[in-house]
Formats: sequence, structure tokens, C-alpha cells
Amino acid sequence: MPQRALCIHGHFYQPPREDPLTGEIPIEPGAAPYRNWNERIHAQCYYPNALLRNFEKISFNIGPTLLEWMFDYDPETEASIIQQDRINFETHGVGNAMAQAYNHTILPLAARHDKVTQVRWGLADFELRFGHRPMGMWLPETAADDETLEVLADCGIQYTILAPWQADSAGLDTTQPYRVELSGGRSMVVFFYDQELSTRISFDPASTVNADRFLSDYLLSKYNPEGQKDSHPQLILIASDGELYGHHQPFRDKFLAYLMDGAMRSYPIQMTYPGLWLKQNPVTETVSIRQKTSWSCLHGVKRWSGVCNCTAHSDWKEPFRRALDRLAEAVDVEYLKLVDGQMADPWELRHQYIRVIHGELDLQNLVADLTGRFLEGRELERIHYILRAQYERQRMFTSCGWFFDDFDRIEPRNNVGYAAQAVLMVKQATGADLSLLAEDALSAVKSWRSGLRADAVFRKHLIRAAETWRAPAPEH
Repeated sequence: MPQRALCIHGHFYQPPREDPLTGEIPIEPGAAPYRNWNERIHAQCYYPNALLRNFEKISFNIGPTLLEWMFDYDPETEASIIQQDRINFETHGVGNAMAQAYNHTILPLAARHDKVTQVRWGLADFELRFGHRPMGMWLPETAADDETLEVLADCGIQYTILAPWQADSAGLDTTQPYRVELSGGRSMVVFFYDQELSTRISFDPASTVNADRFLSDYLLSKYNPEGQKDSHPQLILIASDGELYGHHQPFRDKFLAYLMDGAMRSYPIQMTYPGLWLKQNPVTETVSIRQKTSWSCLHGVKRWSGVCNCTAHSDWKEPFRRALDRLAEAVDVEYLKLVDGQMADPWELRHQYIRVIHGELDLQNLVADLTGRFLEGRELERIHYILRAQYERQRMFTSCGWFFDDFDRIEPRNNVGYAAQAVLMVKQATGADLSLLAEDALSAVKSWRSGLRADAVFRKHLIRAAETWRAPAPEH
């Protein structure tokens, strides 16, 4: 059993840049000489880290929407990343890759049934790509509350990673994981990353110029002295965005490779990852977590729901959140009108719809599995459209739409595009026209920089989507 262990976690994720309608990423001049930022970041980060076998040595998660893009753009690199997790899974019985909630939704701001869908879709995507059940799940922006952890536990997840300030404890020992006791006898293991070292790796490039110096100057002092009585095994966990390694900071992919498979050889420190640590070490301490907190907002989750100092000019965020919440409730009403009464749990159909998205089975067989009825014709078509509306409705809450300081960016505009597509699909399914509701709710959202209004973006995308799909546009 190791007395000193180190885990580096990389959270690999990119905001979806694809046009909501075509699925194609537009040309982005700022990413030159590459066509778009996905391709540039891939060349600087994902590809070289896979080539250096860094994914085999660290704990990591990759967003499902990023993996979907990578599968089309560079399937060999995606296969290499998956194979590096597979080596650990076959060697130790637990892989080093973690799943991620599907659409990078801020889960504490979501209704419980949306939390379940996001977690189950993320699990299904992970199993499809990696070929085994994950032991842990990364929460987008590490945003957490008790209900979110309860949903993880209900879905079979055993651990997650949080920031130390998310613990409701003044004497937290981040070298040990803790068990969070939840309602109904459930619990969740939480690993807390080391704040100082994670900050150094993320924001202090001088700290990571030399891996030997990083170990000697910053890491070793974190461990208890060798031979100290009553010393327990210690795990130092460092977490950051994975794009740091080669994209945000050049050459840090090589720093990571040498740190994990070179510099550490001179010290009695074992490389590990959370799933493996749990197999070798019991969790003995408990802690409570602070509700609705995250790693990238000092105000909890305000960055994605209201005005806070994490971003300037954030007045547009609260009405944007309120507008999409209002539209989501209306979409759900139409969904339940159509589906409720046909099965014991109407949300189970949405939770399992990911199987249709993946091509695992067709919609007709999924509905038959859940209802015992074999639908066809217009009846099946209506179910198809309302589930497509629910798919777009999930995409509306991609967190990147609120992360930055202005509405007039590709991320929030895409969220509005998803909203327009949800409205069009509801119209096709039930005849209900939610466009006026959506426009009214979005009219309060405006860019402070350009004056662009969200209702104008909505109308333009709704017309475009109707023309592309040859569907009747909602009337005005």
C-alpha cells in the first residue's frame, strides 16, 4: 500500500462550436492556421498527449460532445485515448477515465429529472466508447449539491472530484477522500484536489517549466516526513483543465509526460488515480458539502444564473437563465401531454433516448420495450419529434452559454439556436406553438457590446431551421 501517491486529473472539454442546425463548425479566423479552435486545440493538446501516452498515466474525463467531434475528425487519436484507459482497466480492474454529465449542464441549477437524464446520458456515452462502466463521474465545473450527488449514487457512480472550498469543513485534509452521507442511506465518495498545486499548474507557468523542480520545490513538502509515527497514506490530487497541457501553456504536455514517467522515479511516490486508490485504501472520514458550489465561481453557481463579479457586464445572464427555464417548462408540459399515461414513468423514455441517438436500437423498439406497444405511422412520428425537442432542450443548458462576459458570442447564440429547434420540434409533434413565449422571454437578453438581442437570434434561427427541414414555421 503506497504511503505517498500523486494523481493528476485533466478535465478535457470544449464548448460545442458546431452550428446547431448543420453540425458543422464554422471557419474561425482566430484559430489560424487551423480551420477552427477544435482543430487547433486538438493539434496542440489532445493529439500530442495521446502520442505521449499521458492519458494512461493520469486521471481524466473527456466531454461526450468533444469525443463525438473527435470520432469524426481523428478517430485514431480517440481510439488511442480509450486504449490507454483500457490498459489500466485490464491491469487493475478499474480504469483511470471518468465519465462526465452529457451536455456540460450546471446540475445544481437543473431539475431532478434533468440531472438524471444528464448523468444517464453521460454514463451511456462512456460505456459505448470505453467499453466498461465508469467508477467516477466529473461534474461540469465541479458544480454540486446533495441532490446531484444522490443522482450519481442512484446511477451507480462511486466518486467524484470537488474543489476544497466545496467542503463544509474548516479542517479538511485533502490528502484523503471523504464520504458524503446522503438521504435514504446513500453516500458518495469525494476527492478534494490540492488548491495550491492545482493553481500553480493552471496559472503559474514558471512553476511547470521544470518537472524535477516542481517535485522538489512544491510537491514534496505536501507529504508527511518519511518515518513519521501514525502517518497514514497520502494522496495529492492536482486538477485542472486538460487543455492546459499543450494548448493554454505550450510544452506542458511534455512536462506532464516527464513528471509522471521520469521525475517521479527519483522519489518514493506512486502514480495513481481515484478508482485505484479506493481499491487499495478504505475511506474512513465523512464530510458535508456546501450546496450549489463550483470550482470556477467564487459565488457558488451565480456565474451561470445571475450577476456576479466572476465576469463583468453579467446583467444578461439572469434573464437568459429565466427565459430558458420558462421555455423548458413549456416543452416539458407538451412532452407529458403526449407521453404521460403511455408508460409508468414518462421520463424513463427520455433517459433511455440516448440509446436511439447512439444507434443502439430504433425508436420503435425503445417505445415497445417501455410500453409493450408497437407504434407506427403518425403516432410514432409524434414521439420522434417530441424526443428531438427534449434533446434540443437539454442542449439549451450547455454551461458555456453563460460562462463568458457577453451574450454576443457563439456559445450563448448556439444555446438560443437549440431553443429554436426545440420549439420547431414541439410544433411538429403536438401542434403547440411556443415561439411567442420564447421570444417574449428572450427579449430581455441583450449584448452589452453589440446590442444583439436574443429574441432576434431566436427568430432568425427558427426561420432557417424551418426552411432547412421543410417544416411549417410557427406562426406570428
